[in-house]
Amino acid sequence: MLMRLMLFVCLLGPGLQSSFAEAPKPNVLFVICDDLNCDIGCYGHPLVQTPHLDQLAAGGVRFTNAHCQFSLCGPSRASFMTGLYPLQNGITRNAVRLRERFPKATTMSQAFKKKGYTTVRIGKIFHYNVPRDIGNAGHDDPASWTIAVNPRGRDKIYESSIFSLKPGSLGATLSWKADEGEDQEQTDGIAATEAVKLLDEFAQTKKPFFMAVGLYRPHTPFVAPKKYFDLYDKKDVKVPELPDGYLETIPAPSQKSVTAIKEQNNLDPDLAAQAIQAYYASISFVDAQVGRILAGLKRNGLDKNTIVVFTSDHGYHMGEHGHYQKVTLFENATHVPLIVSLPTGATPGLVTDAPAEMIDLYPTLTELAGVKSPGYLQGVSLQPALQDATARPRLDALSMLKSRKYNGWSLRTEKYRYTEWGDKGSFGKELYDRGADPDEMVNVAGQADLSELQEELATRLRNRAKQATQVPAGVNLQTGAKRTPTK
Repeated sequence: MLMRLMLFVCLLGPGLQSSFAEAPKPNVLFVICDDLNCDIGCYGHPLVQTPHLDQLAAGGVRFTNAHCQFSLCGPSRASFMTGLYPLQNGITRNAVRLRERFPKATTMSQAFKKKGYTTVRIGKIFHYNVPRDIGNAGHDDPASWTIAVNPRGRDKIYESSIFSLKPGSLGATLSWKADEGEDQEQTDGIAATEAVKLLDEFAQTKKPFFMAVGLYRPHTPFVAPKKYFDLYDKKDVKVPELPDGYLETIPAPSQKSVTAIKEQNNLDPDLAAQAIQAYYASISFVDAQVGRILAGLKRNGLDKNTIVVFTSDHGYHMGEHGHYQKVTLFENATHVPLIVSLPTGATPGLVTDAPAEMIDLYPTLTELAGVKSPGYLQGVSLQPALQDATARPRLDALSMLKSRKYNGWSLRTEKYRYTEWGDKGSFGKELYDRGADPDEMVNVAGQADLSELQEELATRLRNRAKQATQVPAGVNLQTGAKRTPTK
């Protein structure tokens, strides 16, 4: 059956035949989910079952305050792969190929490739339209990889049977299916199988590798084998409720961000519970695939010389603030899981609330592996926080959104979130005391007793936004790039 699932594998460059005379280098296994928030067992979720990620965190370092720079797939992925903020690499929307904006970029994996690593992409690393682009290269960057694998499973082949709130729309609307068949028949199951096969090869050839595995779930449509749906009873699912008058307490751009998808506003509670159940099922499914990959790494003994990173491209709302999906400046959309496991040099089981940004991954991994990185990188190495929970490589995390009328900027410190829409907050401001209000439902911006704090945060935010807007030396952007459709 699996032969009919049409696995497309493209070999680029010299492949596994090149040899290296130098001493063994640390490998990198970079696993990233699509649209995964922190509804994970090791992040304290009371219902979601993620035993393999929990085990990875128990032996690694878990960051509890890591944030994306733009809560949309294309800009976020281009940002962490280039080590630049979205306005610095020119990608602030989906469906733009990296080289159209930044022709001479040295991506994170490309830096390892230049050092002699075999670089592998399995699934989605740069932007893909999901599920439309499953099985092809999407808006990938071929220069970043030695080997590229484009899995395609039954979730794509039988997508016409998937339920959607908006018939015919799967990727941009809540949609789900408790599927038949086995894990290995799903796109992400095939991705895990191919990852393990390549790990077997690397164990034999002893070649250093940078393997990026981009899992498509839990991005809509939420498709997983039925056994994962059976883990969750709809009666146990808590559907967030929106207080009367809530929208009037936040600025107009913020209101727009949480009401943009009309068919998902004021969602029927039963449908909402079904969607949340399906989201949880998809998370448990991808956890199982991560477990298969990690088991393959350990079976071959490669875990003794491999840096493992697990994360997501951005967070995700599942009813919080009355919103489903992404593209907001609330915690639900910017907060990402981040687990880093090192063979040596880290404190196993460490949990740190040090602020971290996804653009920090590039300088962190290159430093750990002794790989030269471009001088224009804007992230900072998180290496100190891998050993000491009190270390603070950075003091806050910056996220943004962009529209034709204004930019929205949000600063996440250890205690607060401060957001401004438009120049100096001309379209509105938001301030949340996360100690008293972890759900960010009470906007206290403008309160007289907090004026000094708000001014301090505003200064920090504007200074950081100014820096994130300036294109660094060595980055030459092309303007006027057009949206590029995929075939």
